[in-house]
Amino acid sequence: MEANEIKDALSNLEVKIKSANETERKNALAEFETKFNSAIENQVKSVKEEFEAQLKAVQEHADKLDVKLQGKAKIESKNQSPLAKIKSLITENKDAITSVQKGKEVQIKAVGDMTTGNLTGDEPRSYNYDIVKFPSQKVNVADLVGSVNIDGGTYTYTVEGAGEGSIGAQTEGATKNQRDYDFTTVDVTTDFIAGFARYSKKMRNNLSYITSAIPMLLRRDYFKAENAAFNAILAADATASTEIITGKTKAEMLINEIGKLEDADYDTNGIVVRPTDYLDILKTAKQDLASAVTYENGVLRVVGVQVLKATWLAANKYYIGDWSRVNKINTEGLSLEFSEIEGTNFVKNNITARIESQTALAVEQPLALVYGDFTATA
Repeated sequence: MEANEIKDALSNLEVKIKSANETERKNALAEFETKFNSAIENQVKSVKEEFEAQLKAVQEHADKLDVKLQGKAKIESKNQSPLAKIKSLITENKDAITSVQKGKEVQIKAVGDMTTGNLTGDEPRSYNYDIVKFPSQKVNVADLVGSVNIDGGTYTYTVEGAGEGSIGAQTEGATKNQRDYDFTTVDVTTDFIAGFARYSKKMRNNLSYITSAIPMLLRRDYFKAENAAFNAILAADATASTEIITGKTKAEMLINEIGKLEDADYDTNGIVVRPTDYLDILKTAKQDLASAVTYENGVLRVVGVQVLKATWLAANKYYIGDWSRVNKINTEGLSLEFSEIEGTNFVKNNITARIESQTALAVEQPLALVYGDFTATA
């Protein structure tokens, strides 16, 4: 129903009411209400439906626009700096942040106990910059013997032989005894004991302990090699023992060796054994040897002669005698050098560490040093 029709109907109703009695007025109003209620309801329904349709269209358009804006926001968020992201979060959550007070906290998400699983990446750690190294040998041959430096590659020494004749008492008027002496020259040729290690400059730069560790490790391994080489010379050149273990302890064998050496006018200033044999001597000393085998302040002695431990010596073997009659001969002493240009080091960024010595061992008086076996039975 149009607005003009309603207006005309209201005008007609007004005319009727003016000239009508009470009953007629009621009937006229009832007729008007009946006639126009349905029309008004239909009109309102039509307007409502049209409004809802328009509102739905607006909402759909807004949803599409929101999706586009969210996508744009994500792209912009990726390009934001960390500081810009923090500012953005504070701005978006301003109301929630300002509302925080005692008894009214903001809860963003459910929380739980933290563990190491909450950490991304490695945990902080403490470093020991000292390398846990293999041990050096307890005593080196070079610690026991003398040292002689020479200019060339050969060391020559002279050894006295038995000779003939003797010195004796003279009978008056008789010819004195004649004594002649024999001598033998012995040549010892020095040679290199050497080795090297090669590592990268990056390893040196990244591992600060390498620079100090490499020299220590090379020195340890050099002396192991030198001890092995010198032990072979000692075993070949020293005098073989004639002592046997039958009916004796190891301590008693050593006491007998000392007696024989001193009977030949040689001093005894050192006994070298394997650590396990050292302990056997300490354990098996009998009561009647208490005064001969002593252990004080960590030093084991047999008849006053110190016993030393050497891991370069085989089990059940021993050396005993005057170590001043043995010399280490050096043409070139121990040296340690580093080179960044050796081989392909320059183009590969490597470093070579070299350790070496031109040396040899001279057992100058074989009779002064005895090489024995604790298991010998005949």
